[in-house]
Amino acid sequence: MNQSHFFAHLSRLKLINRWPLMRNVRTENVSEHSLQVAMVAHALAVIKNQKFDGQLNAERIALMALYHDASEVLTGDLPTPVKYYNEQIAHEYKKIEKIAQQKLIEMLPDELQDAWRQLLDEQQHSAEETSLVKQADALCAYLKCLEELSAGNNEFRLAKVRLEKTLNARRSPEMDYFVAVFIPSFNLSLDEISQDTPL
Repeated sequence: MNQSHFFAHLSRLKLINRWPLMRNVRTENVSEHSLQVAMVAHALAVIKNQKFDGQLNAERIALMALYHDASEVLTGDLPTPVKYYNEQIAHEYKKIEKIAQQKLIEMLPDELQDAWRQLLDEQQHSAEETSLVKQADALCAYLKCLEELSAGNNEFRLAKVRLEKTLNARRSPEMDYFVAVFIPSFNLSLDEISQDTPL
């Protein structure tokens, strides 16, 4: 039985820092970001299904979100201003991401590749699934901005404004629900969010 380096590579996502051109009060890595995106994407899918007549597989969407940045273990995290500097760079980087996704899939034993292709290859995702993961990704980036700004780091002020525009462009009923119900707590201290839930 041949060895696979797939999970050894993925374990290194924790070594890739996000927001590399910006001063951070607390550094965020791709591994922890992916976990948060998976939780938020799952929540958005559940909200859509239970409140807005959706028919999504919330568990599948959580897994898609968990792997949404997996290719960065091969490409690194290119800063947003660079990645989207112009349409040509964005298009070329998308091609690089696809190659990296395929390389990761090829690291798996042949009999397992199809299972992970469903998660890693965006062409295997419906437009609705992709949209939900992108909403969750933008929400988590926005939450990072709130965290940094609440710690007094004005480096994230313009990123917050940019992400508010992104969120507005990706608006959906499930996102509006999530923002109204869950986001306000992120502006509170630990004591404030704990006072209603004593142990």
